[in-house]
Amino acid sequence: MNPDSSTAAHDGRKQHSFLMRILDNIEKVGNKLPHPATLFAIFALIVIIVSEIVYRTGSVATHPGTGETIRGISLLNPAGLRFIFSKATDNFVYFPPLGIVLVAMIGIGVAEGSGLISALLRHLVTAAPKRLVTAAVIAAGVLSHLASSAGYVVLIPLGAMVFAAFKRHPLAGMAAAFCGVSGGFGANFLIGSVDPILAGLSESAANLIDSSIRINPAVNFYFMLASAFMIVIVGTWITEKFVEPRLGKYGGEIEEFEHIEKRERKGLIWAGVAVAFVIAVLLVMILPENGILRNPETGSILHSPFMDGLITAILVFFLVPGLAYGIAVGSIRSDKDVIKQMTKSMKGLAGYIVLVFFAGQFVYYFKESNIGVLLAINGAQILKNIGFTGIPLLISFVLVSAFINLFMGSASAKWAIMAPIFVPMFMLLGYHPGITQAAFRIGDSITNIITPMMSYFALIVAFAQKYNEKYGIGTIIATMLPYSVAFGIFWIILLTAWMLLGLPTGPDAPLHMP
Repeated sequence: MNPDSSTAAHDGRKQHSFLMRILDNIEKVGNKLPHPATLFAIFALIVIIVSEIVYRTGSVATHPGTGETIRGISLLNPAGLRFIFSKATDNFVYFPPLGIVLVAMIGIGVAEGSGLISALLRHLVTAAPKRLVTAAVIAAGVLSHLASSAGYVVLIPLGAMVFAAFKRHPLAGMAAAFCGVSGGFGANFLIGSVDPILAGLSESAANLIDSSIRINPAVNFYFMLASAFMIVIVGTWITEKFVEPRLGKYGGEIEEFEHIEKRERKGLIWAGVAVAFVIAVLLVMILPENGILRNPETGSILHSPFMDGLITAILVFFLVPGLAYGIAVGSIRSDKDVIKQMTKSMKGLAGYIVLVFFAGQFVYYFKESNIGVLLAINGAQILKNIGFTGIPLLISFVLVSAFINLFMGSASAKWAIMAPIFVPMFMLLGYHPGITQAAFRIGDSITNIITPMMSYFALIVAFAQKYNEKYGIGTIIATMLPYSVAFGIFWIILLTAWMLLGLPTGPDAPLHMP
């Protein structure tokens, strides 16, 4: 890596549009901030201070689902100080992205160390149509929701590697993958793991008005499918017309990819056989009604050990083909080679592990203090009091959901708070819960890619710093802001057209209540 290479605002560019200058200034200001680990430590201290202020001012809110009174909790009182002192380890160890990243990297380390990923990329470079690379990366990001959070761990760094292999800026590849994985969280080509969770919350909220109504996990499928194509088209346009021109030519070291050799082709064949074997084994454990990885009580696949252990499946999908490839080409000759490759992949995560310690403290302080819940409930109440109806109401709801998402990362946690207010209210205005849930998912998606509160934001920064140590939070926000704005505009247009046409959002989900 060349440390003197551009920080995405390249001196060689002679003409800057107004938009480009704004993004450059955002990046410069953002990158003058302290190191991300230091920044999260500062945020944690700010939360501690603000929690005392919120507590002393007596801020309260009523949880719309349970009726529970939510109060601000001070982290400076004896109980709060005990929490800070006693939970530091738990806040680090149980920070969700940490375990997922570490487990996935065991398998990825073997696939990378054996040479499998390099051979696949070189094969892609020599065989794939260059014109479709951007769209393919974004579409893969959207589809990655089937594997819960695995897209953040696997696809985003892979997007950078693919772009670099085509001699394109790796940060643009990361951005393309990131916009699909996170910016397109409310879109998909198939039903994902989050759909039954949101549908269940919507049903509970709808039952406050109509106890007989049932909301199925596919309640947003039609709208999600249309949204998925929109995300791919708009994301490709933003990447190629705005992001890449702004980033310019990458000045760091890029691996040169040559045609794969005969032995490597043999290794890829064996890796393919290994993948087919893994898929066959998983299908045997999933497809039968009494499949081992189904829910033993209900037989469900969506709520099952398989869905809970998707990151294990990701590990196996990289580990087994990596072993097959390495043995075939001779890069793995003993168990020592395998352990060495796993260890090497872990060494590259040292900086991220340090960052996660401070990020975990910040996130759990924010949760413990109830600041995020108070912001979410009171923000939702403000929108309710505005009294908008029809399309303006839904658009306002999208914008408020997007704003709340800046402070509270979990989609299910936000919907658990917001659904009991907005689903019944919109039902009384004649709208089916499906369109309300769809509007929420739009808002929840468009700001995912620009908020440091998103659980994997720190990981994205760490991935970017692999290509330039000067990249920071400002770089990521400035790079992703065009996607956020474009997705917001086009998604609202799609929502408006959907409502004007009166289309159902999914099976058994008409726009209006019967």
